[in-house]
Amino acid sequence: MTDYKAPLRDMRFILNEVIGLEKHYQSLGLADITSDLIDSILEEGARFSETALAPLNRQADEEAVTFENGVVTTPTGFKEAYRQYCDNGWASITAPTDFGGQDLPNSLATPFHEMTMSSNLSLRTYPGLTEGSILAINKHGSDELKNTYLEKLIDGTWSGTMCLTESQAGTDLGMLRTKATRNTDGSYSVTGTKIFITAGEHDLSENIIHLVLAKLPDAPSGSKGISLFLVPKFLPNAEGQPDERNAVTCGSVEHKMGIKASATCVLNFENAKGWIVGGEHQGLACMFTMMNDARFQVGLQGLGIAEMAFQGALEYANDRIQTRSLSGIKSPDKVADPIIVHPDVRRMLLTQIALTEGCRMMSYYVSTLLDKERFETDKQKHKENTALLSFFIPIVKSFLTDAGQEVSSLGVQVYGGHGFIREWGMEQLMRDSRILMLYEGTNGVQALDFIRRKLLGDNGKALNGFIDQINQFCDGYVYDDTKIKNNNIGGLITTLKDVLIEWESLGMEAIKAAQQDPEEIGACSVDFLQYSSYAVLPYFWALMATVAQKEIEAGSNEADFYNSKIITATFYFDRILPRTKMHKHALLSGAENLMKLNAKHFAF
Repeated sequence: MTDYKAPLRDMRFILNEVIGLEKHYQSLGLADITSDLIDSILEEGARFSETALAPLNRQADEEAVTFENGVVTTPTGFKEAYRQYCDNGWASITAPTDFGGQDLPNSLATPFHEMTMSSNLSLRTYPGLTEGSILAINKHGSDELKNTYLEKLIDGTWSGTMCLTESQAGTDLGMLRTKATRNTDGSYSVTGTKIFITAGEHDLSENIIHLVLAKLPDAPSGSKGISLFLVPKFLPNAEGQPDERNAVTCGSVEHKMGIKASATCVLNFENAKGWIVGGEHQGLACMFTMMNDARFQVGLQGLGIAEMAFQGALEYANDRIQTRSLSGIKSPDKVADPIIVHPDVRRMLLTQIALTEGCRMMSYYVSTLLDKERFETDKQKHKENTALLSFFIPIVKSFLTDAGQEVSSLGVQVYGGHGFIREWGMEQLMRDSRILMLYEGTNGVQALDFIRRKLLGDNGKALNGFIDQINQFCDGYVYDDTKIKNNNIGGLITTLKDVLIEWESLGMEAIKAAQQDPEEIGACSVDFLQYSSYAVLPYFWALMATVAQKEIEAGSNEADFYNSKIITATFYFDRILPRTKMHKHALLSGAENLMKLNAKHFAF
């Protein structure tokens, strides 16, 4: 299995040269975050991921979690790595300073999180939802809950979960059956069963704090009647230490296709004592504080898997020798040439890198929107930024996880028969990445959210606003209607402008069709989201290409690095962007070809 190496040069290129983090932080009043701090976090994050997490990954997949008598044991080395994670301050990086956190911007944490997801996705899932729990409690919890739970969650002594799903209620949370009743002391008793709970039981932390969706006896029907409750595994005593065991138990762990070292649990609550977070019947709104963070993090998981799959495929393609190049011998000292000389292998590798680096640029850009959501003080700018962030979340969650699966599948293909063998590690990446398209809302659900709330919800305002932003970028490289400033990227800019015209038109077509027939919302949603994703990436590749071109013209001594950006950008425009044509044709074909066949005719 290939050793993970953090892609620091590419990360620095995006963060420092394309986005310009220091300037970004200054605009938000965060001038104390310097380039030295940024670089130290990247360096230390890389060292930790490469030396503490990555060496555990394959063996943890083989060993998996074990379950016996309600107790979950994590694989060998996980306890030590988790404790090191917390002791080094990684658990507190974005948490509020009032309770021991560092309150650093999301854009500083995002590259580190990507590294952990590349090096050991299963282990990363344990602290991942704790971060969401901190967000929800800090924003919606009472002062008493904050004072009791936040400090220990932030330092990693305790961990958190998000308990939504039930056997009969997945996406449709209005159907959940978990009940809560009021107690005379102001607490609540929670009863029900939750499934698919990541890190619902484990041996890494002293206590586990569950955030549970449930309904009160007098709750309105449907999703409007949901409340959110904090239910600890151990009830804290007067000194805030874990004491009496609460009535929440792990009934089983799932035997999964991938992320086998991550405990996915069935949790049973039997009059478990809990406290409400936010107001009664306000649970869904409170939970979505966690959900948006979780969906962004799942997108990053797709990026992390993609990076590791590309690294493995590239190493193998350089080492594996098979047949000679079609244009003649390239390695005369060997009996055959490395397979990287073959055009189809190049196609797979370039597809991997174009998707991976494009998705990295997208996610780092969106992380700056998360920064603005937290730190922007201008009300109008905050409102506009929040709308743009909301627009991007379903794209990041769905497209980056799709990319993770495609890139890992291509990795298996590059390895050939060895890719199908466990010892080489590539098939683990493909298995691990498959869940990403399912949890925190399937990618089909993300597509529905994108078209219903982000397109129809504001009649295309967010879409058109982002298109205007890209057009302003394009216009910065145009002297007049016919002359582009730079020959190397001129074709990219011209093509990008054409895509924007088509994207805007398709958005209006989708709105019109949905207004005429509600079935069109579901019929075109996936293709419209896919089209939008493939239309966003050329903007980010054009951004990277223009920066690279400027460095080349300035005489950089890293010309090969910058040339590779322009070449990969061109590959994306030539080989991947045309996928939009298929999605355009499909989404314009209408709902009839999906709905015309009677359900009873779907027969064996």
